[in-house]
Amino acid sequence: MERTTNSYFKLFKPYGYVSQFITNDKNAKRKRFLGELFPFPEGTMAVGRLDEPSEGLLFLTTDGVFSNQICSTGVQKEYYAQVDGRITDEAIAALTAGVQISIEGATYTTLPCIAQTIEIPDLPERAKKIRDERHGPTSWISITLTEGKFRQVRKMTAAVGFPTLRLVRFRIGTETIAGMNPGDVQPIHPIY
Repeated sequence: MERTTNSYFKLFKPYGYVSQFITNDKNAKRKRFLGELFPFPEGTMAVGRLDEPSEGLLFLTTDGVFSNQICSTGVQKEYYAQVDGRITDEAIAALTAGVQISIEGATYTTLPCIAQTIEIPDLPERAKKIRDERHGPTSWISITLTEGKFRQVRKMTAAVGFPTLRLVRFRIGTETIAGMNPGDVQPIHPIY
């Protein structure tokens, strides 16, 4: 039996792109897809998702086993979130302990995670400008999760009273977007 070689990539997903290659949605003519960024091999899939306004690290592969391992084995995913207002110690403590959010109409309590305030991270400017300080203060936090529910970080920060203005996934496992720009693609070795 012939052995096939799989491909593995990391991508700095830019703001405004959908984490897929095609859609059956006839109303999605103005959507931007990952295949516009790089000539990925046939059969390439995104490992997990980042919603359209979110940015940052996304793995892509032709290896379904690798995809399943990243999505279902508790691999750490670190996000940088710029939130509306000066986040409080109480809000950070609540995020760390787990908060109630809505998932598909049901109430869900997030698993304990690592949450902390951080200095403004060294990230490329986003394609669409974020409001400035004239509209009130903002702050940055790092949240490290081992789960990945739909729009989880955004729902978590809103649950503690600090809606997310910008969301960037910085790290998955040991891979980061350090030194990358939006749209950059780099081959990687499978890490699990």
